[in-house]
Order: sequence, then structure tokens, then C-alpha cells
Amino acid sequence: MATISRGSRATFDERTFSFLSELARNNRRDWFQRHKNRYEAFVLAPALSFIEAMAPKLRTISIHFDATPKRTGGSLMRVHRDTRFSRDKTPYKTNIGIQFRHERGRDVHAPGFYVHIEPGGCFLGAGLWRPDSGALRAIRNEIVDRPKAWRGASRGKRFSDHFALAGDSLKRPPPGFPADHAHVEDLKRKDFIAIAALAEGAVQEREFPTTVTSMLRRTSALMAFLCGAVDLSY
Repeated sequence: MATISRGSRATFDERTFSFLSELARNNRRDWFQRHKNRYEAFVLAPALSFIEAMAPKLRTISIHFDATPKRTGGSLMRVHRDTRFSRDKTPYKTNIGIQFRHERGRDVHAPGFYVHIEPGGCFLGAGLWRPDSGALRAIRNEIVDRPKAWRGASRGKRFSDHFALAGDSLKRPPPGFPADHAHVEDLKRKDFIAIAALAEGAVQEREFPTTVTSMLRRTSALMAFLCGAVDLSY
């Protein structure tokens, strides 16, 4: 099992991306088992090290989000895919997913910050992905009640210079909400997430945790709005 040596820090590098690219071409259990040492050295170790480095930095943004460097049950998402309800039966994810979840969150649908590392598709995320019906209604009500605050949180220059709202939406306004509301397109959202693209080169820099912290701080107004809507501290 990969470990983090005290006083040193493993970092993502070209070998991380090479392994993920090869895994995408050879997504089989036998191949993964033969190359498991590479996974642990070039994916698992730097991911755990990154999470460990983010723990104190994340607290400068909010004290209510956790960075837990554990192989399972922490901030690092499982490499194994859940194929039970999918036509795609390939067994492994070909990206690194890291979620810094709200301390009161129970699963990936909780408010959180997200780091996605994948060849040709690295990005940062913040917000709530697929919130349950109660949270979704609470957020929509908050937008209706506080449109100016929502506009500042989701359209302000500090935020929009790097981030943009993303995710799936309804085709029509949700029942019970005004079709003529100024933010009706946001009321249609099923996801309340913001995304910012990352260059692979930035991921490989030793200062990557500092870069991530600086960028995630730009989402603070959005995260505070969303957390407040679902009665969570930010």
C-alpha cells in the first residue's frame, strides 16, 4: 500500500497521466493487477499526498469541509466503478476523483469541492451535484427569495473569471416556480455545480495545492449561498 513519507510529498507527474491513458486502453482486471504497483506509486500516493497537503489550506476557505487522506472512506474516490446498473462493465475509473465534502455530508450529493484529474480533461468543481428533492427545492426557493445574492454569487467577476455553472437542467420551469423569474434558467437546474478547467501542467506543479486553494476560494460566495439554502454552516 502506498504511504506518505514524513517530510516529503509525492506529486502528480507525467507518469500519472501515462498510467491513466494506458488504463483507458486496457480497462481489465488482469491488466490492472499486473500494473498495480504503478497505480499505487503514480496515482494513489500523489493523490493521498495532495489531500494531506490540502487539509490545512482548505480550512482557510471554510472550516466545515474535510480533506481526509485515506485509501478508502476518505476524500479520494474509489478507482473501482459501480457497474451494477450500467451497460458499461469496464471495472475501473480512468480518472482521479477527489471530493472535499461538507462535514455533515453523507455522500457525493453533499456540498463539496471537487478535483478531477484525467488526460485531456482536468477540472475543479464546487457545489452540489444531483441534490435530493428537498435540497433542490430549498436552493430554488433561496434563488427566488434572494435573487440579488444569487446573481452576485453565481455571476460575480471574481467567480466568473474562472468558473461557470454547469450540469443538467429541466426543459421547463419546475412546478410551483415562476416561469418569468429573472433566473428561471437557474431554477431549471438539477445540478448546482461550478466548473473551472485545469491545465495538465498545473496539476504537475509542486504548488498545485496552493493553486487549487486560490481557485476554490473564488467559489466562496456560491458555496455560502448553497450551504445556507440547505441549512448548513459555511
